[in-house]
Amino acid sequence: MNKLVMAALLTAQMLASPFSMADEAQTMPLLPDAPMTKEIPTTEKEFVKAINNYTKEEIIAQLGEPARAEDVKLKDSGKVVASIWYYHNINTAPDGSYFPTTELDFIDGKVVQVVYLNNDGSEPQEIDKTYDVPSAEPAL
Repeated sequence: MNKLVMAALLTAQMLASPFSMADEAQTMPLLPDAPMTKEIPTTEKEFVKAINNYTKEEIIAQLGEPARAEDVKLKDSGKVVASIWYYHNINTAPDGSYFPTTELDFIDGKVVQVVYLNNDGSEPQEIDKTYDVPSAEPAL
């Protein structure tokens, strides 16, 4: 008899749950805007933390076209496997001064490295700061 009562209670709970959840869903507040719709931060470390959440198109929409861009292609197919973009005076150091050049390194359309340069980026010279960008995928 106890098994029959338990089965009836479980069945009733399973049937009633979707209706109670539907009412709850209608009254829940909307989530805040996704990070991709927000403005890209310009301060050094905040920029590094956020930039890999944006696509190339979103970066261009906010920062404009890069001052210079280079594509890395496979010799056999000509397929672009990486890109290097250079922007000027978009990021600030902790003291408020601007880095002359910010280099964004892309693989598969996502930023994987940010390099701050103390020159215009036209010739390989001294690198001021280099950061590996944290993965946009949540850790499991």
